[in-house]
Amino acid sequence: MADLLSIGLSGLSANKTSLAVTGHNITNVNTPGFSRQDTVQATRVPQFSGAGFIGSGTTLVDIRRTYSEFLSTQVRSSTALSSDVEAYKSQIEQLDSLLAGTTTGITPSLQKFFSALQTAAEDPANIPARQLVLSEAQGLAKRFNTVYDRISEQNEFINKQMSAVTDQVNRLAGSIARYNDAIAIAAANGKQPNDLLDAREEAVRQLSTYVGVTVVPQDDNSLNLFVGSGQPLVVGSTTSRLEVVPGLGDPTRFEVNFVSGGSRQGITSLLTGGELGGLIRYRSETLDPTLNSLGRLALAVSDQVNTQLGQGLDLKGQVGSALFGDFNDSALTTLRARAFSTNTGNVQPALTITDTSILTTSDYRLEYDGTQYQARRLSDGATLTVSPNPPGSYPASLTFTDAAGRDQGFALALDAAPAAADKFLLQPTRRGATSISTVLDQPDQLAFAAPVRAEANLQNSGNGSISQPDLIAAGSNPIDAAAIAAALPVGLIYDGAGAFENPPGTPVAGLTRVPAGAFQPGQTNSYELDLGGGNVVSFSISGRPESGDSFNVGFNTNGVSDNRNALKLVDLQSKQTIGVDPSVSTIATGVSFTDGYGDLVERVGTLTAQARQDSEATGAILKQATDNRDSLSAVNLDEEAANLIKFEQYYNASAQVIQVARSLFDTLISTFR
Repeated sequence: MADLLSIGLSGLSANKTSLAVTGHNITNVNTPGFSRQDTVQATRVPQFSGAGFIGSGTTLVDIRRTYSEFLSTQVRSSTALSSDVEAYKSQIEQLDSLLAGTTTGITPSLQKFFSALQTAAEDPANIPARQLVLSEAQGLAKRFNTVYDRISEQNEFINKQMSAVTDQVNRLAGSIARYNDAIAIAAANGKQPNDLLDAREEAVRQLSTYVGVTVVPQDDNSLNLFVGSGQPLVVGSTTSRLEVVPGLGDPTRFEVNFVSGGSRQGITSLLTGGELGGLIRYRSETLDPTLNSLGRLALAVSDQVNTQLGQGLDLKGQVGSALFGDFNDSALTTLRARAFSTNTGNVQPALTITDTSILTTSDYRLEYDGTQYQARRLSDGATLTVSPNPPGSYPASLTFTDAAGRDQGFALALDAAPAAADKFLLQPTRRGATSISTVLDQPDQLAFAAPVRAEANLQNSGNGSISQPDLIAAGSNPIDAAAIAAALPVGLIYDGAGAFENPPGTPVAGLTRVPAGAFQPGQTNSYELDLGGGNVVSFSISGRPESGDSFNVGFNTNGVSDNRNALKLVDLQSKQTIGVDPSVSTIATGVSFTDGYGDLVERVGTLTAQARQDSEATGAILKQATDNRDSLSAVNLDEEAANLIKFEQYYNASAQVIQVARSLFDTLISTFR
């Protein structure tokens, strides 16, 4: 009877615990990361009797956690990947909407500016048409400024978000370290603390939403967590931390440092996965190149327009004034070269743009070892040749060429030698879109007329005609109108034998037929006239002039109705002036303003579409991984309800065993009364 009572009591105890575990499962059905638990029973050690071994009841040997390390690892990695893609997608969709928008992009303002130029070119003396050009130029500059500001705001948001994310990373790392400590203590009795393990696993999963981590289980049931290329974020109960600080080269571009004890290591480029990895990837792959591409376009527009205006004459017969501000102003050149905050020297270089047509969209890094300079193009890691290296004396101007001998389109001025190990970040185009502005406010100062004109003598007996000259080379920019006027007029007198003279019998100085040869009557003959000082004009003579016929090339005084330079300005819209490869002379290289911006929009649009596809794919992968984990570990209420009924019946049956033992005991006692 005592044995029977003990057996019944063991059943009551076991089933009471099973009911408690089932209730625990049910109440935690919505707890994130909770893994279903169940009890594991075994028989007690049987007792020997003369008839053999008699069972002595049951006992609970374990409360088992339904868990798979493989499935949980899949959830962690899928979470990190999905969070990375979502962070990237949320940012690039904003950028794509900004650049491609019909009201927010650059293209509409660019088209309006050239449409205004076209209208003004049709009537170059019309002041309202000229004023419209100034207004549209101002609108174009402000559009560049606005787009830059919007993208810059996105960069500031990324900086703030990186700080917020690293705070969460550090908080979760500390929480995981505390869980490690508690689990190690609780597991010292040989059993697993299931709820602590679940809480830690959920903390690791949450950490994966912020940054990709590598998890390494240890023998004492603790987990070691590593980020980047193996930096230990959590080791047992000890944690390191991530810290977001202004960049060494660019303080507006925050970087992530790994801080462990007294040591500090920059790991920005090493971090992948999670929201932090997605933000960093977006900034390096899309945001920085976009700012540089936009800046290069702004620099090219201002350079080409100003250069062309400087080769013409305004309504007053003066050399044209610049429409846009000088991008090589000293205040701007110093902003393009940033000294690293770790530099020991105090040299502040100045970066001057020498040729906007061959600029790339890359940033550069310059290092000085105390003797030589080393330069690297950051977009592709290409090593550049610095010349002179080292300079013979200071102040010095450094130029940069790649392995193919292509100049990079800028020069760096140094007033003194840097200290050994000093570094500089060179950003030729980064601020181009924010620095562009209009400086011309007088419409009559727009140079729409060409500086040189030609005409045939009205007394000519033949039908020869001369085209209006085109200035194909200028000795300076803007042109030296006085020097050109001093070299003119030049008379061309046909000798009847295929040559032009002035005076008769003397070849015209500086006149060259292209290609060389005698004048061919009835054909279009191209000529170039060197005016000295680097100024060269080209024109053609056609028809059949008679001997003694003359043509005059003179300075374009009072050319208020001349629109030749205005037409050249209009042609800039389709002229290939961006990304020109100077090493290729056989074919035209580069793109126009519109195509250059179109390439940028297309690139961002392609990346946006790819990000959306990646989002769908990673979302599906994460859902599948989560479903696989939940199919094993999640609580099923129907199953738990069935377990409640089952264990209740077991409990009642065990109670009945005790009732039988009591009845037998009462019967035995009553026999002695």
